[in-house]
Amino acid sequence: MATATVSLPQYAFSFNGRADEFITTDTTHGKLRGIRKDGVNLFRGIPYGGRISGDRRFRRPAPLEPWTGVRDALEFGAPAIQPPRRNEPAPSEDCLFLNVWTPANDNRKRPVMFYSHGGGFVIGSGASGGQDGSNLARNFDVVVVETNHRLGLLGFLYLDEVAGVDYAGSGNMGMLDIVDGLKWVHDNIARFGGDPSNVMIWGESGGGAKTSCLYAMPSAAPYFNKASIESGPGVRMTSKETAAETTAMLLRELNIAPKDWRKLLDIPASELLVMQGKLPFAPPFQEKNNRKSLMERRAGGFSPVVDGTVLPHNPFDPTAPAISRNKPLLVGWNEDEFTFFAWERKDTEFAKLTFETLPKRLEAQFGEDTPKIIDTYRKANPNATAPDIFIAVSSITMMGLGSVDIAEKKVKQGGAPVYLYNFGYKSEKLIPGTDYPMGTPHAMDISFKFNNEIPPRDGSAPKESFFGGNRPERFTASHHFAELWTTFARTGKPAAKDVPAWPAFNLKSRPTMRIDANCEVINNRFSDELAMWRTIGRL
Repeated sequence: MATATVSLPQYAFSFNGRADEFITTDTTHGKLRGIRKDGVNLFRGIPYGGRISGDRRFRRPAPLEPWTGVRDALEFGAPAIQPPRRNEPAPSEDCLFLNVWTPANDNRKRPVMFYSHGGGFVIGSGASGGQDGSNLARNFDVVVVETNHRLGLLGFLYLDEVAGVDYAGSGNMGMLDIVDGLKWVHDNIARFGGDPSNVMIWGESGGGAKTSCLYAMPSAAPYFNKASIESGPGVRMTSKETAAETTAMLLRELNIAPKDWRKLLDIPASELLVMQGKLPFAPPFQEKNNRKSLMERRAGGFSPVVDGTVLPHNPFDPTAPAISRNKPLLVGWNEDEFTFFAWERKDTEFAKLTFETLPKRLEAQFGEDTPKIIDTYRKANPNATAPDIFIAVSSITMMGLGSVDIAEKKVKQGGAPVYLYNFGYKSEKLIPGTDYPMGTPHAMDISFKFNNEIPPRDGSAPKESFFGGNRPERFTASHHFAELWTTFARTGKPAAKDVPAWPAFNLKSRPTMRIDANCEVINNRFSDELAMWRTIGRL
């Protein structure tokens, strides 16, 4: 249960006032001019791949052509085809651009944090709200990189079975774009003060699922050393059979015979986006349900395809990927993920639930298991209200069970450590139309882990955080989150000042770090609930 069309709040990250200075650097394809502002060098809209429009649609990019002179890298590049994004350039089919934030172009070997944006494989960009990399670079001496890459139908339409060898891997073009971004980092990041041999991949929501896929992809393996999967456990991806069914569905809707598939190359990208929105909704994450044979995804959605080559197998099913056995991993979720989706969908009815009406609300998803689920949660959380239990059940099934599954499988592999977390800082902001607080909603972690919850540098009064509210404790929680992640990027072990030592996850004490203004390690967290989820085949 998740949405493929997450709409995150947008913020304008523009250069306020005069730049400190311009910075020029070399790359493998030519010189770039960036800008230094408040102690950080920013390079925006760097091309890392060539044309992917015209006869390159659904294929690997054309070679990136070198340029002469100095190319400006002062503005964000176009995001992938999607509805227009506030404070960003107009979306474009040719969208292979990336952004770099670095303390200095000084050839020092800083850890590189390569972030994949969220948006359920259909929206988002490397300039998305909340994920400006300036504070991470400035306050923690790391280099941050974020890419735009193909999304939706243009990034994940599976044509291998109708289009021939030139379109091999077509169902994973969006993922291969990200790999090209990692290759660019390998070849160029030393000039930006980064260490190409110390790269962490990380991402939230759809970006977490992208990270899960990269963790299992042979083409990505040489280019990163550790990973973090945040509120987006990509345990299973789309099968070839389901992807082929989606392709057949699209061709029927367009009245195109399979043998005439090339007509897809002539349809304007804007029209394909409209058609994408008309296909049946299919969630980007497939939850486990052993009782109902729902291991196969429904057709209609667009996400990475387990094609046996680019993505040889499901990222974490049946086991953790052997190819990343020796790469440390962070994985976890936010305690109140579902409040985001209630906010996004204007769902106020959940807040009116009673213990008499709660079963009906859950039965559509859980059927005959509903009484057992409610009983388990009421016993484990005796002070919880009916809305509290609804949020807890919805949140853990969305993002929690898959995160625990990944942690357990990584431990069983016997390789590098895995660290399990819950983000728990509570926002007091109310969901509009209710008296129910946001708590720790999906996506709130973005601005916290990027250390973008900080007091203004000019000493003025802090503004209310979009999700995080007004309490000053949010600044401490944000610093903890960012320091844990940047230390992990640097060393492969998360740690921070004033935070307890974070033990690697194991199958006995099962330590989980709860991240907040006051962090704590909790052993065997949700033990009763997880035992119940196992008995009904959901974990």
